[in-house]
Amino acid sequence: MKKPIIGITCIQANIKGKKVNTINDFYFNAVLKAGGVPLIIPSITDAETITEYVKILDGIVLTGGHDVWPPRFGEEPVKQVVEITHERDELELVLFEKAYDVGLPILGICRGLQVVNIALGGTLYQDIYSQVENVGGHSFGYSPEDVYHSIRIEEESLMKEIYGRETVYVNSEHHQAIKDLGRDLKVTSKAPDGIIESIESTNDRFILAVQYHPEAIAPKYPEHQEIFNYYIDRCSR
Repeated sequence: MKKPIIGITCIQANIKGKKVNTINDFYFNAVLKAGGVPLIIPSITDAETITEYVKILDGIVLTGGHDVWPPRFGEEPVKQVVEITHERDELELVLFEKAYDVGLPILGICRGLQVVNIALGGTLYQDIYSQVENVGGHSFGYSPEDVYHSIRIEEESLMKEIYGRETVYVNSEHHQAIKDLGRDLKVTSKAPDGIIESIESTNDRFILAVQYHPEAIAPKYPEHQEIFNYYIDRCSR
């Protein structure tokens, strides 16, 4: 059986004065282990080129990284928004739209969940620590390869199919989160403080997006590899 080709987006950064596109090994290792063929997509903004990528892909993974520029969801930035990448915003929003239109399965991780929500008309808390009352810890100071807080998973959801239980411990590395939910989406898990931790589509499009980083904890906690196994199986159909 042909292995599905999975497009994975990059972080755009300046390293030693050079502009680079980079990606954490955890992402493509998780895709490889699940049986997919990772194809790294740089932060291009040409719509025709993005269309060509979509033609050869069987699915896309929107990865973690810098904040989305707040005017993308109708707000001016608060002072806590200090890292944005306009080219990456443009790539991922156009890539999402084109992939969504043709029905490619979409997996969003951390920033990727936020991109999915914005692309479908939702909004974000730009900084949960200043905008959400009684918020817990979500940006930890130790290894992202370990778990940090719990999430509660809703019944009748892809997350429940994947994990098979109501409570799961996850890592956490973000200061933004979903505020207003986008169209045709539903919440499938939350942290104890109410922060949304996963969403999925309510129509015939396959969307699974999580606020945490399953790719980073999967080597130590194999239950989190199941997200990628489930996703790659869906892309293989």
